[in-house]
Amino acid sequence: MSATYRVAVRALCDFTAREGDLDHRFTPAPSAQEGIQGHTLVASRRGADYIAELPLSGIFEGLTVTGRADGFDPAANRLEEVKTHRGSLERMADNQRALHWAQVKVYGALLCAERGLARITLTLVYLEIASGKETLLSQEASATELQAFFSDQCQRFLAWAEQEADHRQSRDSRLQTLGFPHGTFRPGQRELAEDVYKATSTGRCLLAQAPTGIGKTVATLFPMLSAMPRQQLDRIAFLTMKTPGRRLALDALATLRSSPGEEAQPLRVLELVARDKACEYPDRACHGESCPLAAGFYDRLPAARQAAVEQAWLDRDALREVALAHDVCPYYLGQELARWTDVIVGDVNHWFDSHALLHGLAQANDWRTGVLVDEAHNLVERARGMYSAELDQQRLNRVRRAAPPALARPLNRLARQWQTATKDAGLDAVGKPGKPSYRLLSALPDKLVAAAQQVGASLTDYLGEHPEDASLELQELLFEALAFCRLAERFGEHSLCDLTRHGRGRAVLGLRNLIPADFLAPRFNAAHSVVLFSATLTPGHYYRDLLGLPEKTVWREVASPFAARQLEVRIRRDISTRFRDRDASIEPIVATMAQQYQRRPGHYLAFFSSFAYLAAALAQFRETHPEVPVFSQTRGMPEAEREAFLARFTPGGKGIGFAVLGGAFAEGIDLPGDRLIGAFIATLGLPPFNDFNEALKARLGARFGQGDDYTYRIPGMIKVVQAAGRVIRSPEDEGVVVLMDDRFAQANVRALLPSWWAVETLSQ
Repeated sequence: MSATYRVAVRALCDFTAREGDLDHRFTPAPSAQEGIQGHTLVASRRGADYIAELPLSGIFEGLTVTGRADGFDPAANRLEEVKTHRGSLERMADNQRALHWAQVKVYGALLCAERGLARITLTLVYLEIASGKETLLSQEASATELQAFFSDQCQRFLAWAEQEADHRQSRDSRLQTLGFPHGTFRPGQRELAEDVYKATSTGRCLLAQAPTGIGKTVATLFPMLSAMPRQQLDRIAFLTMKTPGRRLALDALATLRSSPGEEAQPLRVLELVARDKACEYPDRACHGESCPLAAGFYDRLPAARQAAVEQAWLDRDALREVALAHDVCPYYLGQELARWTDVIVGDVNHWFDSHALLHGLAQANDWRTGVLVDEAHNLVERARGMYSAELDQQRLNRVRRAAPPALARPLNRLARQWQTATKDAGLDAVGKPGKPSYRLLSALPDKLVAAAQQVGASLTDYLGEHPEDASLELQELLFEALAFCRLAERFGEHSLCDLTRHGRGRAVLGLRNLIPADFLAPRFNAAHSVVLFSATLTPGHYYRDLLGLPEKTVWREVASPFAARQLEVRIRRDISTRFRDRDASIEPIVATMAQQYQRRPGHYLAFFSSFAYLAAALAQFRETHPEVPVFSQTRGMPEAEREAFLARFTPGGKGIGFAVLGGAFAEGIDLPGDRLIGAFIATLGLPPFNDFNEALKARLGARFGQGDDYTYRIPGMIKVVQAAGRVIRSPEDEGVVVLMDDRFAQANVRALLPSWWAVETLSQ
């Protein structure tokens, strides 16, 4: 029978042989590199005839099973599966051991069939990384026994594979006739949809700048779904920066799945939610002895998985309902279903972070993936955060006070290196005149990094032997050290190292990523097509350079459906909001706001560069115009207060909301109609002039020749345009934006404003 389906041995056993509890108690595990080195070490200890990495394959009723056995000794007729571990082997869970036995049995069946062996010795080789000690567990098996086991595993998987193939055929057939869910396209929607379809069809990356209000979400999902069967895409990932973006995507997908007059699409949709948001028992540890949804998780997973794919629509609430109906953890059910759904909606970290779930699955399963990135203007800063790390001296000091004696030596060594590093940087006397608390370092403090590496290794070894001592603080220090040292190994011109001292024993060593391109370029190349879209993606070369987009990336600007008459844009070139001029700027800013409000009462937002600047303007406005309702954003505003702030913008209402540019109210909020009729922007949004940003400017200038623009002007104007974009949300809206700073009139700044704006420059 000709082969129809293909599966790796590891994936086959992972699907069919897992059983028992979910157990995510901390157990220090070898890194991938340590695992590779461990396998090499074991092979080097065997005889000359030993065959390492032996390729094997076999067919069962149309299912092709392939893989590489770790090692085979022909003289001893022994097949080995090598597993590396840390600490006592006795603490390994029974279900983990059962999975290992399943893998070696499948390899044994394939080997016996290929070489005509009647019997074979199967051996699990457990190598303890720290000591190099091998523990061998062996059992004899006949070819008949192994073939029966192999057949059982394949039969259980084959039923699922046939179901998946039927789903794929049905999905692709229906998507080939997918219709646009609305009667007509909005202005700009068709143009955007065509560009997305072309990018997906040619396997390119697309940067699409499209104005707010045209329906970008459906205009990107519809064409990529339409191209899905033709381009043989396995998965589509719709990635967002914030939770509201996920909701918009799910709403669009719901509409696309059930177009009027058509049968519902057989499209599986999954919303990925953060662990802390999905956890049903946040006060319980994540293992079967503590959490009822972890106990017997793998025993109940097959039924839950089947019910979930039959339901197909798996947003947060639906996924939770399925999970609880089968008494399994919603979060880990979602992680499992990422393998079996067609469209995954989640945060950008699921593809771009160093440990990204979707990217890892795509690589392991050789998926052809289409990726959509909403509000993509934020990806530069988000990615910088993903590839930055810190070491906290204060955390180390807390751990040292209560650490087990066995850890005293490496912890004390790290403490001494902290003292040396702060002294060498001139930060050992913070608080004294002439001793700043911040230093950019010309190179990594190698001895401190080496000490941190030793702490990471020592903590890993100790907790492997004493898991009962795995306190939260020990784990936090371990994860911090490992994350920092991993990035330190890749330290280069894409990052800076700095040291900040907040007081005695309170220093922070930072690795700050400046150019995400060096980390992100492989992520873009791993996808079949990536579409990044936002209302603010100008200039295109800024994003191409900093994100590491492929050379053939296409930049498109969708013409705005808005007319210049809808938005009155005025520049007050007689006002300077530079730091030295801020006291003098308060009076004309307040006067400008009051005059506009009196001319057309309604709801406005006023944006400032800092809370201090905001407070000064607010106090002056309240004193001189007490009759105008005002309300203000506050530092660290809780979610309930943010919602109350937005609730003030009622239809037909009046008042001015004071906010900071780049904050919660400067983008991602929708106040259509007369809920918001204008915005005052009293800042260019420029990042602060300091040592870090000047170093960033120098680095970006050396790499791209665009130091000042890439560090200050472009990031600042992205914030300005985003804030101004709150005013006009639909073709029916009208409003005003007042830009209060003389620099807005400069040609290089005006070039970064939307092309459809008709700007009037005023001197008073």
